[in-house]
Amino acid sequence: MITGASGNVGTALLRRLARRSEPPEIVAVARRVPPPTDPYDGVTWHSVDLAAPGAETGLRPLLEGADAVVHLAWGFQPSHRRDYLRRTGVDGTAAVIGATLAAGVGHLVHMSSAAVYAAGAYGRAVDESWPATGIESCAYSVDKVAAERLLDERIEGAAAAPIVTRFRPGFIGQYAGGSALRRYAVPGYVPDVVLRHLPLLPVDPGTSIPAVHADDVAAALDAALERRVPGVFNLATPEPLRAGDIAGAFGARAIPVPRQVLRAVVEATWQVHLQPIAGGWIDLAYNTPMLDCDRARRDLDWAPTVPGPQVWREAIAGMQAEAGTDSPVLRSRGPLETMSVLLGRGTVGRRVPP
Repeated sequence: MITGASGNVGTALLRRLARRSEPPEIVAVARRVPPPTDPYDGVTWHSVDLAAPGAETGLRPLLEGADAVVHLAWGFQPSHRRDYLRRTGVDGTAAVIGATLAAGVGHLVHMSSAAVYAAGAYGRAVDESWPATGIESCAYSVDKVAAERLLDERIEGAAAAPIVTRFRPGFIGQYAGGSALRRYAVPGYVPDVVLRHLPLLPVDPGTSIPAVHADDVAAALDAALERRVPGVFNLATPEPLRAGDIAGAFGARAIPVPRQVLRAVVEATWQVHLQPIAGGWIDLAYNTPMLDCDRARRDLDWAPTVPGPQVWREAIAGMQAEAGTDSPVLRSRGPLETMSVLLGRGTVGRRVPP
């Protein structure tokens, strides 16, 4: 069973598993079920909202007879609805853990994030032993830490505990995720032409952000399912995203701006709903360390195939082209639909999820 199977990583994983010589039987869970088109066809879909009360009860019958659970579901927006994001990420993880234990599933794969790592090693590579206490000012980081602690607490005390594999990737990008990235990061009222002809981009010159392609993350997930290896695995390319890479993907020139100034501007504009990214994301971007992935290479025979700067260029190209799939999460919206939703339901940062 795969939760969040219609999202960025879920879509890549479905593509990957379909290419196996003997594709597995997949039960896929999403809040909004996609149409039966590639790569979402050939899968048994169920609509479950992990943020809703009773989510665990809804998941239990879906897990009967399952060999493994891959928990990918998470929420990034609406960023001003903190309670909803907490219910989706933390309470949703609790529901998945409870259903997994109740059904006696032998393997649980959890998608965590490099966002769980504590500050203090920016620009340096750390292994999985670096403290996983997160960045307190970033809600995403706080919730990812809380989800991992649930795994530690609930699984450790279980009578028949499953094998638990957890992944901590950096920024995950792919071309098909461009439309979703645009909605999450760019105000709906910004014309497409601005993203294609951006002359200048303010960015701290010390930027160093770990990244990995969605297809490479899917390869790691596939290897974990095959090998049933327990433990924690970092996932990233050796090449980080630098200031020039971030600006260059837009065809823009990087303008050096201290991260403190960037943070203040982003937080102020988020507070008044001008754009959907809270200032805590800037704190996260400039505190997340680089990732030592030796354990993934050794135990999963994993190696990234797409360099970090290319991951970013592909993601931004997808954002500029409004690239997507037929999934409700990744589906492209045209300008008229975007403006209709913006006027009818408000900005993505505060609107009620459909």
